[in-house]
Amino acid sequence: MIQSATKLLTVDEFINQYSNSDRYELIDGELIEMEPTGLHEQVGAFIGRKLNVEIDRQDSPYLIPHRCLIKLLGTETAFRPDVIVLDQRQLIDESLWEQKPVITLGKSIQLIAEVVSTNWQNNYARKVEDYALFGVPEYWIIDYLGIGGREYIGKPKQPTITICNLVGDQYQKQLFQNNDLLVSSIFPSLQITSQQIFAAGRIV
Repeated sequence: MIQSATKLLTVDEFINQYSNSDRYELIDGELIEMEPTGLHEQVGAFIGRKLNVEIDRQDSPYLIPHRCLIKLLGTETAFRPDVIVLDQRQLIDESLWEQKPVITLGKSIQLIAEVVSTNWQNNYARKVEDYALFGVPEYWIIDYLGIGGREYIGKPKQPTITICNLVGDQYQKQLFQNNDLLVSSIFPSLQITSQQIFAAGRIV
């Protein structure tokens, strides 16, 4: 991920210019160019596929859009999650949704998964705080390369999935490694191990 040397943008300018592009998100007015690897995309696709199976199996009123921005009200920030699960019943209250794939209300979101790359500080610190304040019930940090700081994934560093569940206005975090079975409050019947997700980030 690189920061482009352009002037600061308002979040509305960013949405008007970049809402249909997968290449950028906005953090404090700075245009951030996202450069995911193919392996990063494999992991995100695997998670999306597995969650879609659960959505069908539970007959839940959820959907996983192909592209989506989260506009954090009162800021010049718009995140573009790797995987986001929306509650279709809440989209009627989203003022921008019929024109652009933009979410402005935390109640529309059930789950966000971010696949860690070189911007791991944003995933473990900035987005943890912002997603909690936004009211996202469950946030997954998928560190399939084990590159996050030791204070987040332990020592020795190894591939880790951190599942954050919102309690009040803060996240309670649980770490999953090796063959640990993930525990999700949104998808309680999910049967996926950490290792299955890590394996998705390899060339077969």
